[in-house]
Amino acid sequence: MNSLLVVMALELESQGLFAARGVQVLYTGIGKVNAAYRLTRAIAEHRAEHGAAPRVVNFGTVGSPTLGAGSVVACRRFVQRDMDVSGLGFPLGTTPFEDVPAVLEFPALFPELPEAVCGTGDRFETGKPLVDCDVIDMEGYALAKVCHLESVELGAVKFVTDGADGTAGVDWQDNLPRAARAFVEHYDLLLAR
Repeated sequence: MNSLLVVMALELESQGLFAARGVQVLYTGIGKVNAAYRLTRAIAEHRAEHGAAPRVVNFGTVGSPTLGAGSVVACRRFVQRDMDVSGLGFPLGTTPFEDVPAVLEFPALFPELPEAVCGTGDRFETGKPLVDCDVIDMEGYALAKVCHLESVELGAVKFVTDGADGTAGVDWQDNLPRAARAFVEHYDLLLAR
């Protein structure tokens, strides 16, 4: 089995629980550019040191206009909610002039969880996205695209902290401790397999 690379956007999302257990986490920072850059670099360094790529496991907080706060889901499919080249006739969410599919899909790493489609964009969403997705984040698609291009296995567990509405910022902060506990629980389940 390849070694695991745990990836999160912010240290706040782990609430120190992974560090307390001695689990190293790659914190990418917020947004697609930061996530893509930091994960690409980490995969390259891991390959140089170990001769193989790690399995990437992303834990992250999300908003959702349809799933309740406290829901925990596995994301296997990822879309871009802010890629809009519709003025040139391309469907919303599609990056033109490339062979990468608009929806990136990976095998299930967390079969115990219900699945949700993750819509990623560089905007803290407070409304229903225009692209069809169940949960909303700011890094998932970028991580998925790097893993797709690098032929790296990816699993993602997302904790719904808010309704992607007018109270999303406050709700996100209030639910961070619950999210961190859920992440550690599912990390342990993955290790036990």
